[in-house]
Amino acid sequence: MTALVLQARLDSSRLPEKSLLPLGGRPLIFRVMEALSFLPCQIRILACPEDSVSAFAPLAEEAGFTLVAGPKDDVLARFCRAIHRGSAERIIRATGDNPFVFVDAAAALNKEALDLNADYAAYSGLPYGAGVESVSARALLRAQQEARAPAEREHVCPYLYGRPELFHLHRPLAPRRWQGAQARITVDTHEDYERAQALYTTLLPLPPPERNLGETIIGAYKRLFAGNAE
Repeated sequence: MTALVLQARLDSSRLPEKSLLPLGGRPLIFRVMEALSFLPCQIRILACPEDSVSAFAPLAEEAGFTLVAGPKDDVLARFCRAIHRGSAERIIRATGDNPFVFVDAAAALNKEALDLNADYAAYSGLPYGAGVESVSARALLRAQQEARAPAEREHVCPYLYGRPELFHLHRPLAPRRWQGAQARITVDTHEDYERAQALYTTLLPLPPPERNLGETIIGAYKRLFAGNAE
């Protein structure tokens, strides 16, 4: 079973409560869940800190996500709670500040990871904010037992990709149609948020899931922000 696990929180230092900022009339985190709903998987989980439950619970329910709460700074532990909650064998890790995740690229990556039986998989060369990671539940549970550094707990996967001698890693360059490493489509600052509003407005007339496809998003980004994407 594959579980999509989306991590999110409220207390961002650079853009406070960005998950609740409006994007196309709905909270940003809802738009992220909306996009990820087109990704084929058996269970969808929103993993948040305990102090975010009251804000996120109704949005998760509306989007068809199961809410799992856990430690604020130990996100790895949060993911492992999600594994146990969903009895997942593989996790697709997504983050709550990426409303323009490439759903088609995420599905392709996860299929490659499954075919290769990779412990960890991620594309390089994607726009910043477009990608996900595909990780075996077994590898994450091992990391939960062995990882000690705070960064390995907070960022979930560094223990895996930092130890290629222990884990089977798959980190290919993304297919050319999805490449655009100079483009930035995450939401981490006020400037990012303004750019996201313009991009979402441009994509909104398109029917889903067309507006969630990588080539569509890259094309719209280039038209809006010529010179900022290669």
